[in-house]
Amino acid sequence: MENLHPTPMRPEDATTAEDWLAVLADRNFIGGELVAAGASLNVTEPAQMTLLATAAASGEAEVDAAVAAAKAAGPAWAETNARKRGKMVAAAGRAITAEAETIARLLARETGKALATECRGELAVSADLLEFYGGLGSELKGETIPFDPSVFATTTREPLGVVGAIVAWNVPLVLTMLKIAPALVAGNTVVIKASEEAPFATLACAVIMARHLPAGTVNVVVGDGPVCGSALTAHRDVAKITFTGSENAGRIVYQAGAKRIVPVSLELGGKSPMIVCADANLDKVVTGAINGMRFTRQGQSCTAASRIYVHEDLYDAFLEQLTAKLDAMVIGDPLDEKTQIGTIINARQKATIDRYVGIAEDTPGARVVRCGAMPEAGAVKTDLFMQPTLLLDLPEDSPAAREEIFGPVCMIQKWSDYEAVIAAANNSDYGLAATVWTDSLATALDATKRLNAGYVQVNQNLTIQPNLSYGGFGNSGLGKEASLEAMLEHFTRKKTIVLAM
Repeated sequence: MENLHPTPMRPEDATTAEDWLAVLADRNFIGGELVAAGASLNVTEPAQMTLLATAAASGEAEVDAAVAAAKAAGPAWAETNARKRGKMVAAAGRAITAEAETIARLLARETGKALATECRGELAVSADLLEFYGGLGSELKGETIPFDPSVFATTTREPLGVVGAIVAWNVPLVLTMLKIAPALVAGNTVVIKASEEAPFATLACAVIMARHLPAGTVNVVVGDGPVCGSALTAHRDVAKITFTGSENAGRIVYQAGAKRIVPVSLELGGKSPMIVCADANLDKVVTGAINGMRFTRQGQSCTAASRIYVHEDLYDAFLEQLTAKLDAMVIGDPLDEKTQIGTIINARQKATIDRYVGIAEDTPGARVVRCGAMPEAGAVKTDLFMQPTLLLDLPEDSPAAREEIFGPVCMIQKWSDYEAVIAAANNSDYGLAATVWTDSLATALDATKRLNAGYVQVNQNLTIQPNLSYGGFGNSGLGKEASLEAMLEHFTRKKTIVLAM
């Protein structure tokens, strides 16, 4: 596509978030070049409720161009030595690390997440994922098969082709790297559909990565799901679809893949339980609950421990300590170093969260506890800020107890019977993550065996980590990420070769 509107500066000259916004406004990244789209959309800075910049509003034409660029780059990239591919991807990770502070500030402005507690960490994990997968090029191995002495039987791993990667807005860089790092090392080329809510840090990272990769191996289009996302999932030259987002959108993506009979991996929602046993260390549990609920991300996390079951012996002390710590957390300007909690992404999501809290408020016998102080108007607009909110004594069949809220809202329940709490934890259509806090090895082993979740932790609440296979059961999705398994199973195809001797 012809670039009719040249950017005001070269990307390599961008040294601030404002520079990057000027460079990336209204652009896609296709075939190693920033290319103007035929239409634009507004991206709001949540903490200020003002226009951050305009972004590309891509449709079929832009998606066609991006897929064509990826397809053209595919054969040479697939033929590149796998270890060399890995070294180039790792170098791209180091390049992102070199510009991490600037990109973290850009991320904070477009997502509303706090720079100090969220955005710097996201850049670090994103770069680490590139370096982790960069070291796995040598693991693209086949097998020899003892089939018959008269033949030589073997298998090989081949790339799939063009991978379409669709990412959500809550941790856009980590989600992007979880998909494209293994895809690239395995020899595929990629087209990323960046979130229209927060596209600019994703674009900037792609531009930085491309300095170490052949043109066309990494491409980014920006646009909404119904138009841009649908064009990507339906494209005849996309050989694999990998998606992170809501359950409903995931169903649409899965159906699009089924129509063309192409592999699809999905990382969808969660309503993750956390079980606190009577013998747990209370101080560690409270810190774990705050981390596990992802309050510093405003609860906008699919793995958020949004159902916390606390043994009756610890319940009152747990609630007292938790509310005290949440009350002390600073809610405010995402760019302020003191801020620990930023904003909800947009007004639509805020209204959804408020609706669920309203359900709890209208439930007889339930209590709603709001923690922390809202920021004062002035430095920020307070429309999209929200206090950490605890839902107490809520019936298990309440929509607020069963459905994913995706906000800083956590249900806390008291329990006394172990069998009953395991059943309650498993009483969900989701199965993404779960946590158990106990000093008993027997209890830990029993609970981790019985909990219906793909990512189960004991006495900790880590987020996604490179080398730990991650993915859920049930309505939480299909497939694994963050591991060697993910690269081999989701971004290669196995070919069996039989040679007569």
